[in-house]
Amino acid sequence: MISYLFHTFFYNPIYNALVAIMAIVPGGDVGIAVIILTIIIRVILLPFFLSAARTQRTMKVIEPKIKELKERHKGDKEKEALETLALYREARVNPFASILTVLIQIPVLLALFWVFHYETFVTLNMERLYALTPLPQTTSLLFLGLISVAGKSMMLSLLAGVSQFFQAHVALSGTMKPSGTPGMQNDFQKIMGLQLKYVFPFLIGTIAYTTSSAIALYFIATNIMGTLQEWYVRRVFEKEELPSR
Repeated sequence: MISYLFHTFFYNPIYNALVAIMAIVPGGDVGIAVIILTIIIRVILLPFFLSAARTQRTMKVIEPKIKELKERHKGDKEKEALETLALYREARVNPFASILTVLIQIPVLLALFWVFHYETFVTLNMERLYALTPLPQTTSLLFLGLISVAGKSMMLSLLAGVSQFFQAHVALSGTMKPSGTPGMQNDFQKIMGLQLKYVFPFLIGTIAYTTSSAIALYFIATNIMGTLQEWYVRRVFEKEELPSR
């Protein structure tokens, strides 16, 4: 059942979109199609990223109020919970927005990954294609006529790792920056930040090299888009007045 829903609502639509893009890309370049599809999906998910980032920033603003409530109602969990929810409503913030964003992203990103991993594109999987999906006249597995997306590329794998490092660096200096308030939560944020900045790039580069160049291109495109989205979110926040209470 889960497999059927996953393929029906995520895997098949993404596969068909990729084939359709290949039909309009000169020479049916699979690598270029991978990049374009990744960009399109990141743009579609932008409102969810923006909502989660806005929630995160607002939560930092009201953090002193939350700590004050915990001190005032120490031992009375029910009263603390009620007033905390009232504070969330007053600040117009949904503390579960970030979780919702992650839950939306997971099946989409998994479908992207599995499509790039399992589909060779040497021959099209006709069983998964819709009747209206345009078919490419030719298919090229050579990205820009140079690198096979079906094989491994050390250069693209290194670029995947480097782009992940810069994306994490930009994110951690912006909306994901720890609050600076001493405590277990801030220590956890710092640990996660170190992992995002130094461990994840190595993992991404390793995964990109051990799978295929198509996966590496996907990581590179999504990291670049993530960096641009972080810049866009900052520009949006510069024009908005954050709650001061």
